[in-house]
Amino acid sequence: MPTDANSSYQSFEFTEENWQKCLEVLAKYPPQYKNSGLAPILDIAQRQCGGWLPLAAMNKVATVVEVAPMDVYEVATFYTMFNLAPIGKHFVQLCGTTPCHAMRAPEIMTALKQRLGVDNGGTSADGKFTLLEVECLGACVNAPMMQIDDDYYEDLTPETAIKIIDELAAGRKPHFGPQGGKRKYSEPYGGKTTLKEKPLGPYAPYLEKLDKDAAAAASAPKQ
Repeated sequence: MPTDANSSYQSFEFTEENWQKCLEVLAKYPPQYKNSGLAPILDIAQRQCGGWLPLAAMNKVATVVEVAPMDVYEVATFYTMFNLAPIGKHFVQLCGTTPCHAMRAPEIMTALKQRLGVDNGGTSADGKFTLLEVECLGACVNAPMMQIDDDYYEDLTPETAIKIIDELAAGRKPHFGPQGGKRKYSEPYGGKTTLKEKPLGPYAPYLEKLDKDAAAAASAPKQ
């Protein structure tokens, strides 16, 4: 709902740097399909506004990509990557979907609520953190996980989650990715249990014939 602090009567203009980024996005599409750049340009606007999208910014994006403002509102309200209200300096999104839930995500949420002094969806009193439970963020094999700003933190426990918050609160950049030192990426604990041998197939007889013919031609005596 529009307010005195967030209304269509206010103005928004991209900074020179961000406008160049918008032009780079638009250059990827034919002129008649500027609307294809709607989501990435919304993201540029959101970052300029400190992590959320006021009405004035959404209306500006509508002008840039030449669509009705309602088309922009529909995108901004559908995708959870866009925020329609101010958030803290760091946006903590804890995955609560089945794999993370089964791997102690509820305990992590409880610990984060206590550490930050907020409920789900709230912002800490110092304005540094907004906490929100979200649906799947696509790192199920490394569950439980959370996204803070643009980084993923995986293989969490309540203790490691709080440690990450403490690091950010102190102005430091914690190591992102799997936590706890058990793995570096998404490899299984203890090494492979399947696909230990070179996989066979799929076979492509026609391509294999082309390879054989090419090899034969390369080894044939030159005339």
